[in-house]
Amino acid sequence: MARYTEAKCKLCRREGTKLFLKGDRCYTDKCAYDKRPYPPGHAGRMRKKMSDYAIQLREKQKVRRMYGILEGQFRKYYVRADAMKGHTGHNLLALLERRLDNVVYRLGYANSRDQARQLVLHGVFKLNGRRVNIPSMMVKPGDEIVVREESRKIPVIGEAQEVIARRGCPEWLEVDGDNFKGAVKALPKREDITFPINEQLIVELYSK
Repeated sequence: MARYTEAKCKLCRREGTKLFLKGDRCYTDKCAYDKRPYPPGHAGRMRKKMSDYAIQLREKQKVRRMYGILEGQFRKYYVRADAMKGHTGHNLLALLERRLDNVVYRLGYANSRDQARQLVLHGVFKLNGRRVNIPSMMVKPGDEIVVREESRKIPVIGEAQEVIARRGCPEWLEVDGDNFKGAVKALPKREDITFPINEQLIVELYSK
């Protein structure tokens, strides 16, 4: 599967906002976006007037890169969201939030979504008592995610748990750090996603 392999900080600079792709580093003074808050490349500092289409495209790319989703996958999520009842943009964000790799990240068992995806692929977690290794699995209310006992000494999990106190856990999830487990209390709502996203621009882009 195709994946972006260059410096992740370039993506933040390209989208003009922190995407928190490098975990705890994004909160420190080592963050590349804080040092160079302009797009990469020779023309990065030049001011350019963006068309409506360009603004919509950048918003879609920002969300897609934040969740680490390929274009084909992202479009499938949009089609599914559009077929659901309610606001398409809100449905889209809720589907992305319900991915297992994102839930692992939100619970504080990984410093970034990329790291969470890798841990899931290596079978570090159990979902409702069964070992899982599919990052795109959709969680639902009542689901329980547990770190397998033999994986609890993995250093990155311990490091990530120290960060969750600063980052916070969304209200639709519940974390029990002492027992290395978390639970899904409810479906995510739009207000649970505090990252600055204008999902209506994505809907307008795909509606053309």
